[in-house]
Amino acid sequence: MVTAGANQAFVNLVLTLCDAGDSVVMFAPYYFNAYMSFQMTGVTDILVGPSNPKTLQPDADWLENILMNKDKPVPKLVTVVNPGNPSGAYIPLPLLKRISDLCKAAGAWLVVDNTYEYFMYDGLEHSCIEDNHILNIFSFSKAYGMMGWRVGYIAYPMEVEGLGAQLLKVQDNIPICASIIGQYLALYSLEVGPQWIKGRVQDLVKNREILVKALSPLGEDAVKGGEGAIYLWAKLPDKYSDDFEVVRWLLNKHGVVVIPGSASGGPGYIRISFGGLKEPECEVAAQRLKNGLEELLKDGMV
Repeated sequence: MVTAGANQAFVNLVLTLCDAGDSVVMFAPYYFNAYMSFQMTGVTDILVGPSNPKTLQPDADWLENILMNKDKPVPKLVTVVNPGNPSGAYIPLPLLKRISDLCKAAGAWLVVDNTYEYFMYDGLEHSCIEDNHILNIFSFSKAYGMMGWRVGYIAYPMEVEGLGAQLLKVQDNIPICASIIGQYLALYSLEVGPQWIKGRVQDLVKNREILVKALSPLGEDAVKGGEGAIYLWAKLPDKYSDDFEVVRWLLNKHGVVVIPGSASGGPGYIRISFGGLKEPECEVAAQRLKNGLEELLKDGMV
């Protein structure tokens, strides 16, 4: 199903698969738009699971305990983003398969957001799995640099009776269809193939290196993620638990924009993007960020 971007694809799935009052599972740090999609569609029991503190990969042991708890209803849906937003963390194939197997055994849907499928670094490769309980989301907006054209799609199991018809009901009541001109551009992108974007994605490795150095004032173990996507996830010093305040200060005092971790279930953290800027511009932004962090640690927000 072609949608007006991957965000709309996710809303389609939530409206199709979930009812008001259902429970769902996601892992912190989570993609904030997915969290809001659950909120706006009446899902009231959003179970936020932990991630490995070193790798930021979902905690499958925690998930197993949740899904196998006989005292509570099985969550309707489990969702992961691979590689992650906001962290850039990568879910390796064995872990993805384990999460899938747990969902299948419990009777829960698994929704995998593959928006950054081509944004992989350091020799890592993105994996995609299929089954009758799995729904995969993809994005042309990110994968082919079509931000603003708003084209994504859902790959869903045709064998599940009635699923396609229910998805069409939702589609017909929101955008009806993605814009035709955007669909033509998406078709052209498929004809050209992913090699065009893969070569350009590797140019971001230098940006990532620049920003890792800019974050060095926070300490060696403060920066995580970045194996994929376009993000780094960094912990602020403990006394700056109000990450919104730090983000506002960095913007107003140093002219650099980062995202507060609290928006993704990670208070006391910030998300930094190394995409969207040419290397010279990234150097300027990184220097502003480093200056701000050095001042934050030395004098505070003055």
